[in-house]
Order: sequence, then C-alpha cells, then structure tokens
Amino acid sequence: METDFTAQIIKQVITAWAANSKVISNFFSKYEDAYYLNEVAPGRNRAIYLLGHLIASNDSMLPMFDLGEPLYPELVTTFLRTPDKTEPDTLTIAELKQRWETLNTTLAAHFDKMQTQDWMSRHTRVSEEDFALEPTRNKLNVLIGRTNHQQYHYGQLTLLTQKVAVA
Repeated sequence: METDFTAQIIKQVITAWAANSKVISNFFSKYEDAYYLNEVAPGRNRAIYLLGHLIASNDSMLPMFDLGEPLYPELVTTFLRTPDKTEPDTLTIAELKQRWETLNTTLAAHFDKMQTQDWMSRHTRVSEEDFALEPTRNKLNVLIGRTNHQQYHYGQLTLLTQKVAVA
C-alpha cells in the first residue's frame, strides 16, 4: 500500500513540474522576441536571462539523476555563474525557446521511464554516506526543488507582464 501512495505522490510531483514547464513555455510564446529583453523590474534580470537560467538549472538534472550528460553545458557560465548583462547575449530568444522545449521533452521521456525506487534513490551530488544519514536527499526531492525554482522565476516573469501592462 505504501508503494502505491509513493508512486501516486511521485506522479503528482512530475505533473506539477510539467505544468510549471508548460506555463513558462506559454509565457515565452506570448510576445514578440524583443519583449523578453526587458528587465522584470528595474535593475533585475531580463526575461531572456531567466529562461537561460532555467534551462541551465534543469539541464543539470540529467547528470544529477545519472541520466546522461547535460544537453547544454555551455549555458552554465552565462546563466548560472554570472549575473545578467555581464556577458553579451550569444543566443536569441528563439534559440533558447528551442533548447527549453528540447530539454523538457528529454527530461519528460526519462521521467516516464523512472520507477519509484529510482526517484527515492540518491542523486549524484550526495555521497552514499550522506544519503544514508539523510535519505530525503533523493531525486524526487531535487525535482520538487526544481519545480519550486521554476515557479519562483515565473513569479518574476509575471512582474514583467504587469510592468508592460501599466506602461
């Protein structure tokens, strides 16, 4: 019985992640590309940067879940290690949107194949010793965190929509 509940919870978490990903995809298909070059608030990140940041962050789940190498390792420096506007834009919004969609499709295909025991197992950034002490440091917990991370940045993106509506 417990395994049935665990599988149900895992399915709900995956569904929430997918729904958040879709909301972000929809946001980035609403406006002309130039719109996404705006800051979400004065002195804050631009929408294009937030999309690149989410791609780089979610892409790291592939090696973390032992599912393969990241698809876009070249995004790490620009979108995870340095603030927005530190480096020149090298990718267009169209290129980033395509990478976002490809990454989400790839992750969803892997997630569909994962079993309950896969989700409850340790991710590659935690040692076996630490995992034995804290079994909640598992792959499912990472996905919950990434789902929250996406939702946080979507909240920032909605500030841009409000800002433009007022202007």
